[in-house]
Amino acid sequence: MEYRSLGASGLKVPVLSFGAGTFGGEGPLFSAWGNSSIAEARRLIDICLEAGVTLFDTADVYSSGASEEVLGAAIKGRRDQVLISTKASLPMGDGPEDAGSSRRRLLRAVDASLKRLGVDAIDLLQLHAFDAGTPIDETLSTLDLLVRAGKLRYVGVSNFSGWHLMKSLAIAERHGWTRYVAHQVFYSLVGRDYEWELMPLGLDQGVGALVWSPLGWGRLTGKIRRGQAAPEGSRLHETAKWGPPVDDERLYRVVDALEAVAADTGKSVPQIAIAWLLTRPTVSSVIIGARNETQLRDNLGAVGWSLSPEQIATLDGASNVMAAYPYYPYRTQEGFARLNPPPV
Repeated sequence: MEYRSLGASGLKVPVLSFGAGTFGGEGPLFSAWGNSSIAEARRLIDICLEAGVTLFDTADVYSSGASEEVLGAAIKGRRDQVLISTKASLPMGDGPEDAGSSRRRLLRAVDASLKRLGVDAIDLLQLHAFDAGTPIDETLSTLDLLVRAGKLRYVGVSNFSGWHLMKSLAIAERHGWTRYVAHQVFYSLVGRDYEWELMPLGLDQGVGALVWSPLGWGRLTGKIRRGQAAPEGSRLHETAKWGPPVDDERLYRVVDALEAVAADTGKSVPQIAIAWLLTRPTVSSVIIGARNETQLRDNLGAVGWSLSPEQIATLDGASNVMAAYPYYPYRTQEGFARLNPPPV
């Protein structure tokens, strides 16, 4: 397993990490993802650790806390072997203090996550969404307090826009508070918007990407092909409404390219899709999820080999789309591009 620095921090993380969204399985979204029991979770974690996958990602909102509880029970007795990443800010109830990133909310949320996980400290806490109703200074000073108290080791964000992240980094630097080192983002061959602004920002500011849904909400599993619908039992039927839409023709174009590269390499379609992400700038780790051992072992096969430049070019060409304004001139017009070369 390869390990990379998480952004500009000293924390080394495996290039593949495991997403525990399949643990617990409560509610319409998470039950569609999976419902691994403690025993099943423990087996999946065994396989991960054998392969060098040491980072496990969850969130308080996943199955209303059940994911954290299952993960905590499954790692009991081997805390020193794992890194735990969790998230807070999304609603955990209907009360005014059940959502957001206020001081009171974060203090309560972190203590609740620590209790569910059964640990003394969280290696990485990420804000699950930007809270426009709380002053950024209040949020950052609270996170800094929690780091100094030893309850958190590193902090990051998820699903922030460029200005959300940059303003937060500037305020943290001004006050000498703990800076965000990670941004958990949606990024895949059918979702490359991350590249337009957030990737250059991450390069400039030392913020590493933790990639969620690398298979495009199940679209790049190899089960969806041109001329045929998603198979029965596919979680895409239940979860697509929560994810970003993808134009059918673009999806089929990407799948065609994936299948061509898979045939050329002898690897599976998901392995190709994940391996492509690992070639991209700023990517520290790709979060893989699995409902069973077979899926997990296939995803783990995305490392230990490399795509050729020609294969990467094939995937780039099939998946590229025109960026929205004001980003497209920098990618398509010579004068702009000369002043702002693309990330490499």
